[in-house]
Amino acid sequence: MDEQDSAVSKREELTLALLHSRAEVERLREREQLFSSLLGSVNAVLWAFDWDEQRIIYVSPAYERIFGRSAALLLADYDEWRNSIYPDDLDYAAESLAKVLETGAVEQREYRILRSDGQLRWISDKCFVSPRQELGGGTVIVGIAEDITEKKRLEGELHRLATTDVLTQSSNRRYFFECARSEFERARQSGTPMAFLLLDVDDFKQINDRYGHQVGDQVLQRLAHCGATALRRDDLFGRIGGEEFAALFPGCEQAVALQVAERLQREVQRLSFQHEGKSFGVTLSQGLTVLTPKDANLEALYARADEAMYRAKRQGKNQIVLG
Repeated sequence: MDEQDSAVSKREELTLALLHSRAEVERLREREQLFSSLLGSVNAVLWAFDWDEQRIIYVSPAYERIFGRSAALLLADYDEWRNSIYPDDLDYAAESLAKVLETGAVEQREYRILRSDGQLRWISDKCFVSPRQELGGGTVIVGIAEDITEKKRLEGELHRLATTDVLTQSSNRRYFFECARSEFERARQSGTPMAFLLLDVDDFKQINDRYGHQVGDQVLQRLAHCGATALRRDDLFGRIGGEEFAALFPGCEQAVALQVAERLQREVQRLSFQHEGKSFGVTLSQGLTVLTPKDANLEALYARADEAMYRAKRQGKNQIVLG
């Protein structure tokens, strides 16, 4: 082969190599476009965090859509992430992220964020450690964050339906006694005082018979409202059946519980109901008791309060009897 043929051969090889290189570049470009398209369609935030340098090194396009904040600002300053966390959840979010270094992965951590437009959203964030051996062995935490606000709303609604009396919006019987038993065990173990109260609307059947069940429902609803306003912040209150309600006072001596019951009695006595131009009021019979060392279970308090409440009925109604 002469020099001219050799030069032509080399040019052909270079041309083929160039064409091959261009084809590879095009394939890489197509793959990158496909990858970007897939990331853009995923309704979750993929992210990577350089633990050693304390900076976000990657965040997917969904970040701006879900967090409502600039990805460029996040990549430039890690404080942007902290600023997005709801203040009450910031410590938990930071601690759970650091825990990944010990466990290797955190399958589920949930916290709230504040978007730049003021919206409060719930985030579920899974993350794990990925060693960057190829870049000097630094540790990178990678994760995927999803918006679970609607899921949380549905969970809250299901919980409300399962624990709330539909008519009065107070705790239903099952939930009241579930919480009351937990408080009973806590009081027994800690030796703290506790009081239990039962209350019943006097002559409620007559109210239903004379004015109708719709008016009777109004009586129960307004009574429940009185209970919600008269009781203390940590007290339990619920409708446990018909016109009967119960209250539990954690950490409460008898004298204080009696003051709360008297306040409730007064609030109910102030109520006025209208029916066909006539007005009427309602009264309560209440039975109050307190935890004693002999009480083995909540049912013992319930039985004493129940007996005291019916003594109040027999003694003329509209009164509080201690049991």
